[in-house]
Amino acid sequence: MTTVERTQVFLLPDLGEGLSEAEIVEWRVAVGDIVTVDQSVVEVETAKAVVDVPCPYAGRVVTLHGAAGEVRPVGQPLITIAPLDGDDEPAGHATYREEERAGSGNVLIGYGTGHGGATRRRRRPRLALAPEPAAAGPARGSDVVGDIGPTAVGHPGAAAATALVISPIVRRLAREHGLDLATVRGSGPGGVIRRADVEAALAVPAARLTAVPDPHVALAPAGDGDVIVPLTGVRKVIADKLSRSRREIPEVTIWVDVDATGLLETRAAINAATPDAPVSILALLARICLSGLRRFPQLNARVDTEAQRIVQSAGVHLGIAAQTDRGLLVPVLRDAQRLTTAELAAELAVTTAAARAGSLPPARLTGGTFTLNNYGVFGVDGSTPIINHPEAALLGVGRIVDKPWVVDGQLAVRKVTQLSLTFDHRVCDGGVAGGFLRHVADCVERPALLIAAV
Repeated sequence: MTTVERTQVFLLPDLGEGLSEAEIVEWRVAVGDIVTVDQSVVEVETAKAVVDVPCPYAGRVVTLHGAAGEVRPVGQPLITIAPLDGDDEPAGHATYREEERAGSGNVLIGYGTGHGGATRRRRRPRLALAPEPAAAGPARGSDVVGDIGPTAVGHPGAAAATALVISPIVRRLAREHGLDLATVRGSGPGGVIRRADVEAALAVPAARLTAVPDPHVALAPAGDGDVIVPLTGVRKVIADKLSRSRREIPEVTIWVDVDATGLLETRAAINAATPDAPVSILALLARICLSGLRRFPQLNARVDTEAQRIVQSAGVHLGIAAQTDRGLLVPVLRDAQRLTTAELAAELAVTTAAARAGSLPPARLTGGTFTLNNYGVFGVDGSTPIINHPEAALLGVGRIVDKPWVVDGQLAVRKVTQLSLTFDHRVCDGGVAGGFLRHVADCVERPALLIAAV
C-alpha cells in the first residue's frame, strides 16, 4: 500500500448544536509538520465561538484544506495526514482506536471516533447555473469546482468564465446578493474566491448584477455612500433566532419599578465581610431569579410544538446576556440552582469574560432555560426584550438611578430600577408571571425575604 493510499483525511466535524460551517481563523500547523493525536491543528470561528480543533490522526501534514478567512462547511476535508516513514498502519490509526476504546474526552462533539470517516464525504450539491464544459475546470475529484457565471449562460457565444469557488457558503452569499462570481477576483491559492473577496465586491455597486425587480417590493437602490454589511456569522444567527422567537412565541411583557437600595446595601455588607470573594449585583439578581423559578417553575420551561406539550426543566440552566465584539451572546450556567451566591458570582465573572474573549465552547452558548438580561449597563431604564428561543421567559433589569420614592409615608431619594419580565403566554397566564415578577421585586426591595425563601 502506498503512502498516498494510506493518508487520512480529517473532515471538519460538527462543532456542536448542529453548526453547519466554520471560518478558518489560523492554522496551527503547516504542510510537512509532524502532528500527534488530539493535537490542535487549526483555530476556527463558528457562529457561536472561536474554538481550537484537534486532529484525531498522527503523522505528517500533507494538505491544509482552506486558508485563513475561508469558510468551510461541516463534513468537508480540513486536513490530510500521511503516515510517518516506517509506519505499518494508516496515520494515527492505532492510537486513534486506543483513544476510542478509552473514551477520550478530546473527541469533538458530533464527530465520534467510530466513524472511521477518512473516505466518507458529503455529496456536494451542484450549484452551477449551466453544465460545465468538458475541457473546463479542474480534474474529476478536485476540491475546487467551476461555477459558471451568468454572463456565460446569457451569451452562448462568449467564452465560459469560470469562477473558482471552494465554499458553498461563498456561492450562497453571492447568490443572495445577486453578485456574478465571474466578476470577482479571488485572493486565495490559485485564484480561489473567498468570502472576503465576495464581501469586498459587494461594497462596490458596479459589481452587482441587474436583478429582476419584485413587483410587490420596492427597494431603494444602494447609494454611493451606503455601507453594505452582509448578514453572516453571529449576526445571522442572532437574526434567525430572534425572528423565530417573534414568529413562534406569543410573548407578553410586564414590568415594575423597584427600590433597590436594600439590595445595594446587602451587596456592600457581603463584600465587606468577604473582600476576597466579591459579589456583583448581577449575581444577587441571579440568586433572586433562581428563588423565583423554584416557586414558579412554569417559567423554567419550553414549548415542544411538535409533541404539543410543555416541558418544565428539572434544573435551571441560567443564560446571561452578554454584549461582545462579535454580537450579543448568551452564555449558560448549567444547573445554576446548585451554586451558592459566591459561586454564582465567580462563575458569572469567568463566563462573561470568556464570552467576550470568544473562548467559550459552543456547548456553553446553548441549552438555556431562563435568561437574565442586565441592559441597565447601557444606561437605559426599560425594555421589552425578545425571548431567547426556545426558552419561555426572560427577566430584564434597567439602570439603577436616584429617584424620589415614598418610604413610610415620607418622600426620600432611593436607588430605583425597573424590572421587566417577558414570558411565553403558552406556558402560563398573567397570574404566574405576575407572581414571579412580584417575588423578584420584593426580594430586591427586602433581601431578607430571599433568605426566608431559601
